[in-house]
Amino acid sequence: TVAAITTLIMFLIKWNIVLNNEVKKRTKELRESNKQLSLSNQEIAQANEELKVHDKMQKEFINVANHEIKTPIQAILTFSQLLQRYPERQKEFTPAINRNSLRLQRLSNDILDVAKIESHSLNLNKEIFDLNQVISNIIEDHKSIIGKENYKVKLLFYPSKESLSVKADKERIVGVISNLLSNAIKFTKDGEIIVSTEMNEDNNNNFHALVTVKDTGDGIDPAILPKIFSKFITKSFDGLGLGLYISKNIVEVHGGKIWAENNIKNGKSGAVFNFTLPLCNNNKSSYN
Repeated sequence: TVAAITTLIMFLIKWNIVLNNEVKKRTKELRESNKQLSLSNQEIAQANEELKVHDKMQKEFINVANHEIKTPIQAILTFSQLLQRYPERQKEFTPAINRNSLRLQRLSNDILDVAKIESHSLNLNKEIFDLNQVISNIIEDHKSIIGKENYKVKLLFYPSKESLSVKADKERIVGVISNLLSNAIKFTKDGEIIVSTEMNEDNNNNFHALVTVKDTGDGIDPAILPKIFSKFITKSFDGLGLGLYISKNIVEVHGGKIWAENNIKNGKSGAVFNFTLPLCNNNKSSYN
């Protein structure tokens, strides 16, 4: 009887240990499960908040775009009707129709680019070209614009000593540089705009082309500077305020960076925009 009782007690002790271990195991699994569930709930809540923000931004974008597009369309319709009624005043009405048509085209292109960027479907047609040569051509085009508008602006270009060969979407890079130059001219009008390029080396011994557009205009409002590359921040008569937002995304999708700062030296103010693009021969040994 004693042996039987002893055996039973030992069995119960062993069984109790097994049960305790099983309880601890299940408790741990339950805690992990609850932890995962809590994280999942947090992720779902965060995703919902992001969707709400995205939905709000989309509605804002649609409303602003709709309002801005109506303005040139209404102007085109009005001047077209006036032209039909008074054909002898063609020279007066035609420039207004042309001006608003170009504005509508810019707005449409900007909206299309933003849609492609936000849907991650922005395709690049990359080719190899000399960045200095492309910038030189853009400078000449903008000098003509300055001359036509009678702005008192000196537009100068200081290219790098080295050839800056990049593989990029030429048309889109031209758009980025043209946008920066147009903004500089718009906010300077009487002063100096300097465009320069140089070869830059990062911490990983990779080489990039650095493009700088510096003006002596009014500079960037400190309140706007931190969000200068956001949508609608720099909205004006000429556009929706999407130019810098689009430029930022184009530069980044090429593997580069873009940033802005105010330039206050020797009593002069102004804005400075910089962006980088990877060079074709991106290895240090290629330039040794």
